[in-house]
Amino acid sequence: MVESSLRLAYGTAPQQFGVLTLPGGPGPHPVVVFIHGGFWRNVWDLSLAEPQAADAVADGYAAWNIEYRRVGDDGGGHPGTLADVAAAVDHLAEIGGERNLAVDRVAVVGHSAGGHLSFWVGQRARLTSGGAGADPRVVPRLVVGQAPVSDLSAAARSRMGDGAVLDMMGGGPEDLPVAYASADPARLLPTAVPQLIVHGDGDDIVPAEASRAYAARADVELIEFGGADHFDMIDPAHDSWDVVKRRISLLLNG
Repeated sequence: MVESSLRLAYGTAPQQFGVLTLPGGPGPHPVVVFIHGGFWRNVWDLSLAEPQAADAVADGYAAWNIEYRRVGDDGGGHPGTLADVAAAVDHLAEIGGERNLAVDRVAVVGHSAGGHLSFWVGQRARLTSGGAGADPRVVPRLVVGQAPVSDLSAAARSRMGDGAVLDMMGGGPEDLPVAYASADPARLLPTAVPQLIVHGDGDDIVPAEASRAYAARADVELIEFGGADHFDMIDPAHDSWDVVKRRISLLLNG
């Protein structure tokens, strides 16, 4: 039996909320955080992650499917988008006792632009103390990028997503070196927590070559799926999700 999903605010803006769904049983429940993609633009929302979140709950995890301010929202883009995601993850520390969550056993899964945010969450300990997103209260054991935008600077220069990175950051890496230094996972290496990348080699939105280049530089595991496209990575029936779930189980339950 699954408890009814709860919409919980972590801030005062309309977009600063998440949907927490708990599995049956007393807990404490390990948590999988879901960060949806959409090139940081507000035309997409957390419904993208709902199928995999539901599957995670069926496997005994609490799912925290978060929304955040995006480009087109008041306060969205850099730094508001990143600050929201950090606050949403840290909110687990606020509600963990009340909701019987195992906040020391957390995985973060992000798709596309959400993959950028997932990797950034895992690197927060490398940020300068006192800065936006620094001093995390919740540190994940694993971060997963599903066809992630893992290197913001490279994606900005290639105008990936019709200039999506430029829109989110407010300019390019040459114009905003300090902002990119704290927002780009590729500039926050080495990895602070384990990272896993799953990517389809038929992806024409975020090309798999971008993940190959990042994985080689970061020395992280990349698993490619032949013929798979960008949205196969968020299909709970796709083999990539089984790979992600096995890794989550190993690190959260092992």
